[in-house]
Amino acid sequence: MKLTPEQLEQFDREGYLFFPGLFTPEETKNLNDAVPELYSRREAYNVREKGSDAVRTNFAAHMYSEPFAKLARHPRMIGPVQDLFGEELYMHQFKINGKMAFEGDVWQWHQDYGTWLNDDLMPTERAMNVAIFLDDVNPFNGPLMFIPGSHKKGVVEAKHDLSTTSYPLWTVDNDLIAQLVERAGGKEGGIVSPTGPAGSMILFHSCLVHASASNLSPWNRVSVYLSLCAVSNHIRRHKRPEYIAHRDFTPISCLPDDCLVNSYPVDLPWKGGMPESALKTSLDVLKEAA
Repeated sequence: MKLTPEQLEQFDREGYLFFPGLFTPEETKNLNDAVPELYSRREAYNVREKGSDAVRTNFAAHMYSEPFAKLARHPRMIGPVQDLFGEELYMHQFKINGKMAFEGDVWQWHQDYGTWLNDDLMPTERAMNVAIFLDDVNPFNGPLMFIPGSHKKGVVEAKHDLSTTSYPLWTVDNDLIAQLVERAGGKEGGIVSPTGPAGSMILFHSCLVHASASNLSPWNRVSVYLSLCAVSNHIRRHKRPEYIAHRDFTPISCLPDDCLVNSYPVDLPWKGGMPESALKTSLDVLKEAA
């Protein structure tokens, strides 16, 4: 999938692109059907909501689940990002966020690159998120909220929030959020929230400031997020476990476009269990970064 000049201009201006219904109902169903079993596992890679058994985030499903291993190599997701960076990509992070009905908690205002820089020592913002809706997303089940153009500010000041939710983030304070929203248009477009059917896709810049409210509705809002990084921009520190921030910088090789509905061989290195090495961390800086 190639981005048009108009889409490239929009991405540069607003920091995101939205593709409603890009994946078919059959493709989406094959992914969605695999989620309950993944969420049922009592493993470190399933982070649950604070004070609840509901899964907030499942990490690294592409390492042990065939449907998601194929999604991680899908050309509709990899191609546009590779075109934008002009370079091969590796998978920095893969997660299935479960904003579950009545229980899905907030994701505070943040930039993803802020975390990747502070925790992982990723050199620059040459990394990007691609999100796919596995459920219909509406205004009531905790959709993503973006501040258009906020990526133009580069890395903004953030603090490490270790207490609000079960998953720590480098979050942006309210005063700066108010300034960014006003700069983007205030009540007239200063915050946008793409909604649409399951199978929709969002591509957004790693410095785009975003958040989502809690899900008080009776409808789940499960989404997959691929964090794709230029190979030359790989992380320089392993402060976080490997199931969160991956250490294999091998370029992604795409499968055919019909891979979600047809059989193709994929490697599942953690199918038999996550290795102990995936839990080990280090504050050392990789030698090649010196």
